[in-house]
Amino acid sequence: MVTARRTHRGIAVLATLGAVAVLPGAVGVASADAIPGYRIADGATRVGGSASNSDAPRLRPGLHTDRIKRGEKKYYSVILDDRTNAYFSAVVAPPPGTKVRDYGDKLTINVQDSSGHTCDTGASPFFRGGGMAYPIADYATRRIGSDRTACQKAGPYYLVLSRQGSAASGSDIWPIELDYLEEPPLKGSTPARPGQGTWSTATPAPRTDTTRRTARGGTGFNDAGSVTSGVWTDRIRPGETRFYRVPVDWGQRLNLSAELPNAAGRSSGGATGKALGRTSGFVASGLGLGVYNPARGAVGGATFVPYRGEPAAAKQFTAPVDYGNRFNPVNAVSAMRFAGWYYLAVSLHPDTARYFPQGTDLTLRVDVRLHAKSGPDYAQPAGTFSVTPEDRDTARTGRTAQQAGETAKSGVLMTVAYAGIGTGVVLLTGLGTWTLVARRAVAVPVVTAGTSGEPPAPPAVPGQSTRTTQQSQRGSQFGPPPGW
Repeated sequence: MVTARRTHRGIAVLATLGAVAVLPGAVGVASADAIPGYRIADGATRVGGSASNSDAPRLRPGLHTDRIKRGEKKYYSVILDDRTNAYFSAVVAPPPGTKVRDYGDKLTINVQDSSGHTCDTGASPFFRGGGMAYPIADYATRRIGSDRTACQKAGPYYLVLSRQGSAASGSDIWPIELDYLEEPPLKGSTPARPGQGTWSTATPAPRTDTTRRTARGGTGFNDAGSVTSGVWTDRIRPGETRFYRVPVDWGQRLNLSAELPNAAGRSSGGATGKALGRTSGFVASGLGLGVYNPARGAVGGATFVPYRGEPAAAKQFTAPVDYGNRFNPVNAVSAMRFAGWYYLAVSLHPDTARYFPQGTDLTLRVDVRLHAKSGPDYAQPAGTFSVTPEDRDTARTGRTAQQAGETAKSGVLMTVAYAGIGTGVVLLTGLGTWTLVARRAVAVPVVTAGTSGEPPAPPAVPGQSTRTTQQSQRGSQFGPPPGW
């Protein structure tokens, strides 16, 4: 006999199996050896860019997703005011293992007004990892400022993407993720560009903390693992790119080092290498490290270093975060223009499989230097372009963006639950009190005048029946006593 409980249990089992079937790496979906590709944001809006600006789809602030072919140009429309800085980033993410050509395969990003005039120099992120396919990103802006003349009026504008590349490259269609962010205007005067020599360009030594914490790298910006100052360890496989994020406040800068260990028993040449059947030589772009700002703008170019079986480190040292950096012509400085979450992308070339067939340990030395300063006076909450105490706590505990969001959601739900329980207790208490009073009132016997030991009934009110008078004494059986 099939009971209701067994039926519900069977449904629960089927639901669990269904959930397992869609988990990354689950049997039947992806093998354990598969390299995960870039994870598009769950809430990204699907759009289809057009070949002409006349029927370009409208973008609103937030994340969007589309696809782009080699040689294709796409238009998206936006409506901008005359006060707000707008940032439009694009991430192009060919699947791991895709064939790409360094410097040849690239994406061009521009913002144009309705007359076709380009608002700034735009961006052209390209590959530089020795033929390795990995996510590349950058942004184009419409910036308001007294130093500019073009694109300062309110009205329609267009985000224009175009993909260039050789037919010899792989995969003809690549997924792209678009992010449209608005930076609030300032209340007062605009901070000036920092003067020459106001900060040192000499790269300091990396951190040497004895305590190492475990990092959880993600596939991209949306699931990046959070880190802060310290030494972190993770695992990385050949052909994989792992993303991390770190909060950097106004006045602070990053000193970073991503490191590979030596390949024990797998030298690049000599007797050991020959005995293991390894080819001699080294991987020219074995390890890469890229840095991106909160609007997903590239902070300079990614640094790739060779790997030959010995320890190797890819390093980056940024300028301090300053609003005035946006006026600097050097891209690596200009990108350090606002506070918020900065992203680190670490890539391991597929050819390092000759040294690390099962993957390898990755050491990430993160040093957020200098003390935080007060930022510019925005007319509205800075949102993405700020660092909160919650951000710092998330970074210290190494939680991903999803985990931090789930924790915040759980806190809200618990607050609602406690509030609901409190309200329910009050209602139940009131209901219980009303029921008790009503029952006691009903239990009181109705007496008549002259009964020994009992108080006489009150005199009848003219125009009121004796039944009404008695009912008002004991209370209605279907409602609270009068005056409750």
